[in-house]
Amino acid sequence: MATYAIGDVQGCFDELQALLGRVGFNRTHDRLWFVGDLVNRGPRSLEVLRFVRELSDRAVVVLGNHDLHLITQHEGFERKRRDDTFVDVLTAPDVKELVDWLRTRPMMHVEGNWAMVHAGLLPDWSIDEALSLGKEVEDALAAPDYRDFLKNMYGGKPERWDESLTGWDRLRVIVNAMTRMRFCTPGGVMEFHSTHKTPPAGYLAWHETRKSPERAIVFGHWSTAGLQLTDRIAGLDTGCVWGGPLTALRLEDRWLVQVPSPGYQRVGGKE
Repeated sequence: MATYAIGDVQGCFDELQALLGRVGFNRTHDRLWFVGDLVNRGPRSLEVLRFVRELSDRAVVVLGNHDLHLITQHEGFERKRRDDTFVDVLTAPDVKELVDWLRTRPMMHVEGNWAMVHAGLLPDWSIDEALSLGKEVEDALAAPDYRDFLKNMYGGKPERWDESLTGWDRLRVIVNAMTRMRFCTPGGVMEFHSTHKTPPAGYLAWHETRKSPERAIVFGHWSTAGLQLTDRIAGLDTGCVWGGPLTALRLEDRWLVQVPSPGYQRVGGKE
């Protein structure tokens, strides 16, 4: 049995199938970890969602910012953006079942020596604490009144975590760290505007602020930084939608596999 962590798919269904063929994925024995952003910017979000959902417990998916964007747009809280490409999902006969399934995916997954999150974790959060905080968001997304949370989920404030935070502010900080963050200060102030590899003045890559290695962290969300592999991190968003490869990492031995993509968005566009 093998576990393959896969970078941001973003609707690149053909590349996903090619990647699974390259690694010899066996759905009876192997498992797939998806770092979030299954949908958007690529051409076949609907097929990606249907395929991953049908894998059932052979696939673990954490929520990414594009996944949340699809959910909020389906629920009527977000307007269509010019570069959205998930109209195939929104007009599908099984859209409710697919979006309800996506909405109830975890924010974070921890197993063995690995933790997985879409974007990042704040400096002072232990893995166990982050897992518990992610569960607070998951409970809000699964609650009968989940639409109230979606209506209040977006925004850049507060910029930092404080254990005394309550209500929407508390949940919003958790969502922003786990699905949007690339840079923060050593004190945990997040920055959401820069998408480049080089940090703005006063900020660091979020993983450079982490005090305790605990487990290695696999994540996505950062195509401009490219593949990031150390003993502590595995950043697997290699920009498939922009013409980079789609990447898989076998977690048991760190075997890396990539397949090429023609690209579906203009390089230099907004991530």
